[in-house]
Amino acid sequence: MAKEEVILRFDRVSFEYGVGKPILNEVSFPLRSGTKTTIMGQNGAGKSTIFNLITGSIKPESGIINRGQGLTIATAKQVIPREDMNLTVREFFEKCFDKKIYDIDPRIDEVLEVVNLKGHTKLHDRILKTFSGGQLARILLASALIQDPDLLLLDEPTNNLDHAGISHLTDFLIKYKKTVVVISHDADFLNAFSDAVLYLDIYTRKVEQYVGNYKNVLKEITARVEKENMKNAQLAKEIQAKKDQANVFAHKGGQLRLVAKRMREKAEELEEDMVDVRKEDKTIKAFTIPCQTDINGNIITITSFTTMNTKSGKISKRKVNIKLKKNQHLLLRGPNGIGKSTLLEHLANNTSPGAKILEGIRVGYYRQDFSTLNFDHTVYESLASAMLSGGVPLNEEHMRATAASFLITGELIRTKIGSLSEGQKGLVAFARLVLERPGLLILDEPTNHINFRHIPIIAEAINKYQGALILVSHVPDFVGKIRIDEILDLEK
Repeated sequence: MAKEEVILRFDRVSFEYGVGKPILNEVSFPLRSGTKTTIMGQNGAGKSTIFNLITGSIKPESGIINRGQGLTIATAKQVIPREDMNLTVREFFEKCFDKKIYDIDPRIDEVLEVVNLKGHTKLHDRILKTFSGGQLARILLASALIQDPDLLLLDEPTNNLDHAGISHLTDFLIKYKKTVVVISHDADFLNAFSDAVLYLDIYTRKVEQYVGNYKNVLKEITARVEKENMKNAQLAKEIQAKKDQANVFAHKGGQLRLVAKRMREKAEELEEDMVDVRKEDKTIKAFTIPCQTDINGNIITITSFTTMNTKSGKISKRKVNIKLKKNQHLLLRGPNGIGKSTLLEHLANNTSPGAKILEGIRVGYYRQDFSTLNFDHTVYESLASAMLSGGVPLNEEHMRATAASFLITGELIRTKIGSLSEGQKGLVAFARLVLERPGLLILDEPTNHINFRHIPIIAEAINKYQGALILVSHVPDFVGKIRIDEILDLEK
């Protein structure tokens, strides 16, 4: 397709999930050939909904989505569907096509090479659930690339990727000649290749278009919000002055009552002029993850663990001597595929032969795939069960206050976990940790899917946690905000 040709256009598109749950309100924007566009917006604003509308997997309530003739679209979603996790790599790639592809094996090899996922033996017959989160992220991207689409949609593509994986993906996107639309909260990653931004406001349900790299657009939006706030502050003063004058004149009687009426009308006109300032900068409230009380001694002792060599596939056992007491924080390091998430899972379940958790310790476990959450539960049910497991009676007022601090308000608390966005699931997972009051906190990539505005607050809460902590994160800025007492590098 010709450069700058409009390949897709939203024309006054509206969408809602059920009655009373509007997501988009008369949204209009074009996508041009060869551009690299970022979609910005708060968790739950509807970014993934826009992707689903683009692909046609859902239909708008009103408005038109015009797609260029013959336009092909492929999506690398945030996560592999649970029902696909028992498929082999080959079976997963075969599902990307409507018809049987007879030469699919060499095509799989080609795209796995592109995403820098290579093994010592063929990966085609390996079951998806045996891969690490970072390897699955690469497979998701490869499943979109194998379709060679005109329009590539990437939903949080850097989640679970290590530094090498993000660097490889960034280089690929810079060189990629076709159209790309990306949802991500990784500012440095986005800034490396973005040339346009679609800004989705969760409150107005509108989309604004900006041209330029990610950081410049972010500055422009911030400056605009400050300007709108200043304008509103000035108008608020004028409005109050008019109301005060109206009250004075109203009590004087006679013709002055008419003056008072005009003053009130003027105040109403000024109120209409007030800008509906974005509330995008709304963040979760500062919070504390309470530590289980009456803990003495070593909360967890690790004497050995196993790793997988990412090149040879060989599994090896290593001995260590790690003992974590209260207020001690351990960081696990290592490349994708070495076994970090597997080790964390065994530690959380107390099934690692080389580790022992002190009897009676409650474990708070944040999994990167949210599989510790029951997707059939409502948020209310999930938080209630967390409170009960935390050893305290159900206190609905405290539970709702905790939920509200994580922006879980209104109808959201009665929504099923499976219907939430990935970012909202992450906030529910953190709310559960607050209510569980663990003695041992195990966090596997806790910033995945989370809006970047929330991350400093989450880092502060983790930093102040008084129990034992084991953390895996590939985000240097996030790790840098947390006090780390010991590092276990699984590769070294």
